[in-house]
Amino acid sequence: MIPAEHEDEDPGEAELFEHYSFEAASGQEPLRIDKYLMNLIRNATRNKIQQAARDGNIRVNDQVVKQNYRVKSGDVVRVLFEHPPYEHLIKPEAIPLNIVYEDDALMVIDKPAGMVVHPGHGNYSGTLVNALAHHLDDMPMNSDNRPGLVHRIDKDTTGLLVIAKTQQAMAHLARQFFEKTTEREYIALVWGNVEEDQGSVEGAIGRNPKNRLQMQVFPEGEQGKEAKTNYEVLERFRYVTLVSCRLETGRTHQIRVHMKYLGHPLFNDARYGGDRILKGTTFTKYRQFVENAFAILPRQALHAHTLGFTHPESGAWMAFRAELPPDMTACIEKWRHYTRHVPDE
Repeated sequence: MIPAEHEDEDPGEAELFEHYSFEAASGQEPLRIDKYLMNLIRNATRNKIQQAARDGNIRVNDQVVKQNYRVKSGDVVRVLFEHPPYEHLIKPEAIPLNIVYEDDALMVIDKPAGMVVHPGHGNYSGTLVNALAHHLDDMPMNSDNRPGLVHRIDKDTTGLLVIAKTQQAMAHLARQFFEKTTEREYIALVWGNVEEDQGSVEGAIGRNPKNRLQMQVFPEGEQGKEAKTNYEVLERFRYVTLVSCRLETGRTHQIRVHMKYLGHPLFNDARYGGDRILKGTTFTKYRQFVENAFAILPRQALHAHTLGFTHPESGAWMAFRAELPPDMTACIEKWRHYTRHVPDE
């Protein structure tokens, strides 16, 4: 199955959860571990098992092994992943959802700030997946065994997500994201005056080797995965800029990382340094103004504004728009007022 896109998904701590554990029977003839696990794990494919081995998720006697390891009598084989085994942890919870659209194949929701998309380390309840488990009788699994999720956004990013309700819809929508035929626009408030009215950022994105909670750009492509973000300036507020970002790929924290790479971190993005005064004056009144703006918008200024895709059953083009949430609107209006009424320092 095609992997789900995960723009802005929080990489989080690298905690592994055991999904399967087997002890090779006495008299077990040496057998490649991918073949051994295919015989024991329901619906497993050789490709998935081999990928798990390449990712370091298969261990024998507590040692990471490669896909060509031969299991022998007495070996204890464990398969671990960074996400919990959902059949044990997903509990339906009556959490309200802002449903923009729903039919038998899919639903589109407008996610609020503060809602984690899927259960993980430190977040085993109150997530979007817990809410979906209450709302839907049955949910298809994506390639990461995460129910219903075709793409994901970070906890403190607001806006549109499409959820698959059938396995057919999951496969069809995942294919669209993989082939880059969907349309996604994000609205972001970034530090500094973005000089070009429009442009593109291209640079592979991978995990920061010095800080596993951050991603970074590898401009030569020596690490990470290719990523491209197109941006356009919507409005300038002297020391910050409102921009529209359209994704051609969906990497973890893509917009946040690409804009920082350009020298324009997202406003109040604590993970990437945007929660400090990066542009402006040293005057006390200005410092107080920015701190008040941080208080109004206590998160990174990023919103999944529009979403377009082909309906997996009807073939019709579906287009949705989610207006900016109140906290982001209030912060932008505060900067707009400042630009109009405070003289240049």
